[in-house]
Parts: sequence; C-alpha cells; structure tokens
Amino acid sequence: MIELVKAKLDDIGAMQALVAEKVKDGTILNRSEDEVATNIRSYVLAKEEGKLVGYTALHIHSPRLAEIRSLIVDEAYRGRHIGKQMVEFMLEEAKALGVKEDVLVLTYVPEFFKKLGFHEIDKEVIPEHKIWADCIKCIHFPVCNEVALVYKV
Repeated sequence: MIELVKAKLDDIGAMQALVAEKVKDGTILNRSEDEVATNIRSYVLAKEEGKLVGYTALHIHSPRLAEIRSLIVDEAYRGRHIGKQMVEFMLEEAKALGVKEDVLVLTYVPEFFKKLGFHEIDKEVIPEHKIWADCIKCIHFPVCNEVALVYKV
C-alpha cells in the first residue's frame, strides 16, 4: 500500500538517488542537496513499506501561482497510479494554502497531466521569474521541448 508523507531531511539521500538518472538525461532539473533541504517542506513522498518509490514538490510562486515540480516514480512502481495520487495531493495542498488561480507544470509527458484536468498553455505566458530562475539551470536551455500546462484551482 502506498503512503504519501511529507519529506524530512533524512530523506534527501534517497530522493537524490531516485532522481539521479532523470537528472542526467535532463528530464528532471538538478536540485542540489542544499536546495532540496531549503525547500523540504514542499516535498511529498510516496512510500511503500518504508521504501521511497516516488516524490514531487509544490513550489509557490505567488498567491496566484504554484508549480508541481520534480515528479518522479520509480520505474518498478509505474502503472499503479502513484503519480496521479501525488499530483492530486499537491492540487489539494495548493487549494488548502489558498493558491488563487493556477497550478503550473512543465513536462515532457503532457498527456499524463491532461488526464488529470490540466490544459496546455503557451510558455510565453509563464511568469518571467520562473523561466530565469529555473530554466537557465537546465541542460536543454534555451532549446526546450517541455510543455507548459496549468490546472485552475
């Protein structure tokens, strides 16, 4: 049974190990241990019998905009709706925190998010501080094929 729990600092090593291959291929943006630690309250983990099998983060940009980041599920656990559970958890958290308009996601798998009620937008409408703060760190910058989608809260 999958349990969703808030991340703790002791989880960072396992989180970094789980995402390592996706960071290498540029699917997920590299986040240093210090950056993960600074934002540890943003992360929710999917665990089965204490083993980390996935995680994601909710980053708040402003009272109107949040972003789901770094969604990963261990390949051996895919197809069990764990990603869906985590996204739905984060959407509820965004609502509970009072996000007023949109939850953003940048992804290479837009169909997954469309099934969950997200709709595609032009990347040009994403706030500039988002683009420069994160995208400039990406190995694919400035040529990016990620798709931007939003969910209206």
